[in-house]
Amino acid sequence: MSDESQQGGMLWEQRIGRQRDWIWRGWPVRYSFTPAPVAGGTGLPVILIHGFGAALEHWRHNIPVLRGDRPVYALDLLGFGGSRKAKTRYRLALWVEQVHDFWATWIRRPVVLVGNSLGSLVCALAAARYPEMVAGVALINLPDVALSQGAIPGPLRPVVNGIERLFTPPWLLKLLLAWVRRPAVIRPWVTLAYPRREAVDDELVQILSNPAYDPGAGDTLVALFHSLRGADFSPPMTAVIAGLTQPILLLWGESDRFVPFALSHHFRHLNPRLEFVALPGAGHCPQDECPDVFHQALLPWLAQFKSVESASPGRDDVDLLKNPN
Repeated sequence: MSDESQQGGMLWEQRIGRQRDWIWRGWPVRYSFTPAPVAGGTGLPVILIHGFGAALEHWRHNIPVLRGDRPVYALDLLGFGGSRKAKTRYRLALWVEQVHDFWATWIRRPVVLVGNSLGSLVCALAAARYPEMVAGVALINLPDVALSQGAIPGPLRPVVNGIERLFTPPWLLKLLLAWVRRPAVIRPWVTLAYPRREAVDDELVQILSNPAYDPGAGDTLVALFHSLRGADFSPPMTAVIAGLTQPILLLWGESDRFVPFALSHHFRHLNPRLEFVALPGAGHCPQDECPDVFHQALLPWLAQFKSVESASPGRDDVDLLKNPN
């Protein structure tokens, strides 16, 4: 992390919350928790879910703002960040179950889910499968593999699929990981996701680079790439969004190169409970690239979700309030 982050653990903890490990299905997964202020905090708890290749630190600019009125949790999906780089079959359903089990273990009251990219897929599917858990869902740059594949002309699809198979043997993926994970290589790649290059600082590069050096990272990358080619990663998200009964906030960076802004037109009018906000000049990760713009869109929408006075705090809330140190 940056020198500023290293100036005492409390400063970094205030930015991303108190980090903990939770054993899920035998695997350690990392999360962070920030309680609501003692004198206030009327908002429902929020769970933040990162995107592909990212981690809970990707919410470094958001947690200090969101914590002003509500408990904030950030979770590292299995295979990413500080969670175990497990050699398993990765599926969207696996991460949805991880989020639900985390909620059932630590929170046990309605929450608002906020996800970026892959995290937005997980959040939307969790809201559809577990409506008793989710009061509202905020989705940032929502991918849809089916829509993206539809943009490839039919005659070219076998060619594209053949190229993908050619470049995904395990030995090659591991070799690529050893090269790509270097900060000097990550930085120019990140600028593809961040049109505002000044937002690509050393701290961000380390956040994205460090997990790739964890034991098992190579096997996890292989498992992820083979899973990404499966049907589980191409659910019809238009149908999912159309069927949600909770309030939905869909945020989309107009300069996203990974999930083109044009795809947002497929979602805007699917559900009367959906509010759409375009973020001018923002790329794939607006919550980190331009947090002020992101907060201007998120916070007014988030204000509608208030805790019921009689609702008891979650298990983790109680643990930290009793043991603040």
